[in-house]
This record gives sequence, C-alpha cells and structure tokens, in this order.
Amino acid sequence: MPTGGSGLSIESYFQQIAALIEASPIIQSSNMTYDKRARHEGFIRGELYFVDGSTLHLREYVDVEDGIDRFTYVYQYMDAQHALVFRYDNTGHHKKLNLPTHPHHKHMGSEDVVVASSAPSLADVLNEIMMMADLL
Repeated sequence: MPTGGSGLSIESYFQQIAALIEASPIIQSSNMTYDKRARHEGFIRGELYFVDGSTLHLREYVDVEDGIDRFTYVYQYMDAQHALVFRYDNTGHHKKLNLPTHPHHKHMGSEDVVVASSAPSLADVLNEIMMMADLL
C-alpha cells in the first residue's frame, strides 16, 4: 500500500501504484497513464481489468510532498455487463445532501444512491472489490 512521507517524489508514488497493480492476483490486465506535473504532483488515469470481466476506471491528481494528498480522485467499479457497482469520488456536486464526509462520497449501484464515505486509497478499493466480488 502506498505510503507518503516528506519529500516523496511523484515517480516513487507512481512506482508504488504500479507495484500494487502488478501484485494484485485479481487484476488480469491494466491500461494506466502516469503524468508528472511537478516534482511532487502528478495525474494517474487508467483502467484495471479483473479476472471476472469487471473493470475499475480510476483517476487521481495527487501531491506527495507531505504525505499523500489526492486533490481529486475517482474510482468507478463496473461489473462485466458495464453496470455501475460503486464509485468513490470527491467532486463537490452533492453538497445539498449534507454528508458528514463532504466532498468525499460513494455512489452505490446507481448515480442516485449517494452515501457518506472516507477517501479510500487504491489499495482499499482493490480490497473491497476482492471481498465483494469473491475473486480469490
């Protein structure tokens, strides 16, 4: 699991994410892009394809200078029929719901079902997928 520290380079964070993906027994293949924006900032985008045909679409804009600060993130998990299973994100469009974790939230099976959520890491999301999809 990626961990932050003072002065972590964005390349090191990218390597941690790539190693996490490579080590996962439930990921069949991936299509990832790593874009360095500054010494400690970068953008990650891509898709992870699982052994059961499901897919995780993800995006992170992250600063790793003092820990791991994800300015924006989206982790959208789709089943093999391309239906939404869940999506974590931190866009501010659900302020009216008065969620205690705003802007962090989770869509559960539908765009209309929005619940409070902490900000998960990619490792957290992969663990959730492994548990719910019973992929091992």
